[in-house]
Amino acid sequence: MSTESDIRDFLASRRAKITPQRAGLPAYGGNRRVPGLRREEVALLAGVSVDYYVRLERGHLAGASEEVLDAVANALQLDEAERAHLYDLARAVARRPARRTKRVRGPLPDSVLRVLHSMTDSPAFIRNGRLDILAINRLGHALYAPLYSDDAPRPVNVARFQFLNPYGRDFFPDWEQSVHTTVALLRTEAGRAPGDSELTGLIGELVTRSEEFRTAWAKHNVRLHHTGRKSFRHPAVGEITLDFDAMELPAQPGLTLTAYSAGPHTPAHDALQVLAAWAASEDASAAADISSH
Repeated sequence: MSTESDIRDFLASRRAKITPQRAGLPAYGGNRRVPGLRREEVALLAGVSVDYYVRLERGHLAGASEEVLDAVANALQLDEAERAHLYDLARAVARRPARRTKRVRGPLPDSVLRVLHSMTDSPAFIRNGRLDILAINRLGHALYAPLYSDDAPRPVNVARFQFLNPYGRDFFPDWEQSVHTTVALLRTEAGRAPGDSELTGLIGELVTRSEEFRTAWAKHNVRLHHTGRKSFRHPAVGEITLDFDAMELPAQPGLTLTAYSAGPHTPAHDALQVLAAWAASEDASAAADISSH
């Protein structure tokens, strides 16, 4: 992945989404060659010269001041995630890493794992920006059981399962919405960590093997993912829709703890209780198998 080409495609894709009317500009003539705004219109809205904006859109963000980046973000009406992504791209091109790096991380602290496993009524896990599940509690493992098949690569990766596993579409009933979120999260992480060789390898694998991923990746959408609802179609429980909250771990940069929950006296709450009972029976069966050998 080239940071300069990412900048070019990201800015061009955002520019294409803003019509002159939405930007408060008069639309002269009825035969526009481009969807959305022209470069000169973005330059006008941002208060910079056309030549300078063209340079920015070609990937030359290194040296651009915060004021200029803010002006461009305002002109393109970027949301919070898009604005942060623009800043990440500017930082990445300014650093220009000489080589790709592999993130080296030690084991998770025992204190963090204790917190995770103390959440006995909520499925929960800790992931990195690449969407590897690094640790998961008992109920979370039960919920994500289809991802933990014996032949699945470790660590389990949510994106790889969604796009490359034949059960991915069935496990996520809102598959299209779910995978667009996944791709947007990976695109956001790629802006934060352009030199991460494992992330680049995952994206290369998905681009090569999945047409759906290729199409979604080309849209350059990014997003923050802090709270919402997610649906699953579990082989033992059936369809279940849960609220989720994703919390970054300040002492472990780049890691996020995600917990699912359901309101009391709801079908989802009842389904979580069924899931817990199923997990207990699976544990008992596994223990019996071990004792018999």
